[in-house]
Amino acid sequence: MNRYSSFLGKRVEAQYRLADIHQKSVGELIADTGQAVIIQEHLQGERKKTMRIEIPYEYVIRIVEAPQIAQTPVVIPAAPRKTRR
Repeated sequence: MNRYSSFLGKRVEAQYRLADIHQKSVGELIADTGQAVIIQEHLQGERKKTMRIEIPYEYVIRIVEAPQIAQTPVVIPAAPRKTRR
């Protein structure tokens, strides 16, 4: 049985070792191969991009379920203009 199979299809936060530093990644756990986990992140910007990260088990520090993000964009109203008299 794979270690993290209970998180498949869920949004997770993974902390893992990358050389001498600790890295964090948030995304959907799309695969657990038995030797590594694969997390897919959707990056926002001018163009939508998808990034997949494969993390071997020996580098995983912890994986926890992350809260879902809101799918609707947040609209911030513009500040009223000041008029000169």
